[in-house]
Amino acid sequence: MMASQRRIFSYENGLLLLLGFAFGVAFFDRNAATVLVPMMEGELHLDNTRTGLLGSGLVITWAFGAYVFGRWSDASGVRKPFLVAFLVIFSVCSFISGLAPTFGVLLASRMVMGAVEGPLLPVCLALMTIESSEHRRGVNTGLMQNFFAALLGQSLAPLLLIPLAQHLGWRYAFYVAGIPGLLCAIGVLYWVREPIKVVPIHGGAGQAGAGPMGLMDMLKIRNIQVCCLIAVFMVAWLVMGWTYLPKFFTDSRHFTPIDMSYLMTVLGAAAALSGFVVPLISDRLGRRPVMIGFCLLAVLTPLAALYLHGPLVLMGALMFLGWLAAGCFPLFMGVIPGETVPSRYAASAMGLIICIGEVIGGSGINALAGRLADLSARPTVPVGIEAVCALIGGLLCLLLIETAPAKVHPAARSSVIAGNSSATAQSSAAAG
Repeated sequence: MMASQRRIFSYENGLLLLLGFAFGVAFFDRNAATVLVPMMEGELHLDNTRTGLLGSGLVITWAFGAYVFGRWSDASGVRKPFLVAFLVIFSVCSFISGLAPTFGVLLASRMVMGAVEGPLLPVCLALMTIESSEHRRGVNTGLMQNFFAALLGQSLAPLLLIPLAQHLGWRYAFYVAGIPGLLCAIGVLYWVREPIKVVPIHGGAGQAGAGPMGLMDMLKIRNIQVCCLIAVFMVAWLVMGWTYLPKFFTDSRHFTPIDMSYLMTVLGAAAALSGFVVPLISDRLGRRPVMIGFCLLAVLTPLAALYLHGPLVLMGALMFLGWLAAGCFPLFMGVIPGETVPSRYAASAMGLIICIGEVIGGSGINALAGRLADLSARPTVPVGIEAVCALIGGLLCLLLIETAPAKVHPAARSSVIAGNSSATAQSSAAAG
């Protein structure tokens, strides 16, 4: 009994709970402005262009912040001070959003918020990768990234913020949204320990055979290349789903708002469930086959939305199955790069993948899909592009090199890190 209790109250589990809640709070704050737009639009004169700028401005700074500050964390060899700073800054930005007298101030606060929330994910993932048991690395990462973000950012944000804004005003909703981040910062400051396995990029001896690794060096590694490409198309798939499906259901399929909300809630439930189920399966079966299967499964969601004319329950079930692919995000954004490069470069690699995926997929392809829909006067275009992105993402997974500890012998790890073929691994073994 005591041994079981010790396992439950282990540092690994406590770290998972704290970091997961912290990233969930960050996602909660990220979605707060979108949820509160109807309450703000009259006072701050928010037309469609300004509303779009709020979203795209945060996405761009989120993307570049993920790589720049992730790289800075790797260079310094520390994680904890960055986490505390990120949590405090984005909480303050939430308060400033509530105080904003003009659209310009609101936009600036959201962009600064994105710059520090973006790197929160790769730094948390790098820390969780180091502290996780090998057999739990995938499920821990999935719980930290997907489960809490889906629960807090996608489910609780509208349920809590909208009634609060209706009763007290939208400014107070931003104030309340900033408080949990400060509490998380206190928790990190007094409880999280600095991992001892992180070696500064410019100091000390790192892992054997791991020399300095810059941006171009990372882009020469096969798994990093493939994960960047997967991120482009799968992030586009995810963002287009949340952006265009609600309007498509009500305007083109003529569903009632209640039916539409049911279908979108199904997606949030699928993301929460798959956030730990998919990585858990990958811990047993391997990263590559799970990535291939679930990313290809993602095609079901847009295809069901486009072509299924049966019962709403059946459509919801198929969309749920397709959206289980959201559970792959912790794998290609965190687990696979974390198992591919030395730990001292983990935050940089993860930040690079997030940056490329957000900029090209989340911003570029998403905006292009909307523009093509307007030019062609066909609202089905973004949903069709979403299906194509899922198909391409699934096919790209065929190029991954397996990294799961349960499937990769320790002697073969060097070939994964180098991103080379088995011939390279054989030559290095012969040299040994």
